[in-house]
Amino acid sequence: MKYSRAEVHCKTHSLPVLRFEDSQLTSYSGLILIQELFVRLGLKERLRRCFSHLTVSPIFGYPTLVLCLVVHLLLGYRQLRDIRYYADDPLVKRILGLRRLPDVATVSRALAGADQESVRRLQGLLRDG
Repeated sequence: MKYSRAEVHCKTHSLPVLRFEDSQLTSYSGLILIQELFVRLGLKERLRRCFSHLTVSPIFGYPTLVLCLVVHLLLGYRQLRDIRYYADDPLVKRILGLRRLPDVATVSRALAGADQESVRRLQGLLRDG
């Protein structure tokens, strides 16, 4: 099923207030801190520049997919199909700015569409920070 951009993306304007109390938290609640780190690093914009030369603009976008992979690794997962374990988690969706996460086939197809220039720019970002 194909989704529109409006059905996929959402905006987050501020971080929730952190209070340490007994409450019903998801397993990935610590991502709130990672979200702030990503904002301070300007990571999404820096990733956007790595793929700015590509004319094809998939619904999820290359920067979002790479950020999804970063979060995937931070959560401790290694295999792409493990996205299913956190696909419905609201905090994972929030940190990525999405209403729904891409499925494995979407991530695979989109990353296969990235060219050598994108890879070179991404390597430069990772190397130079």
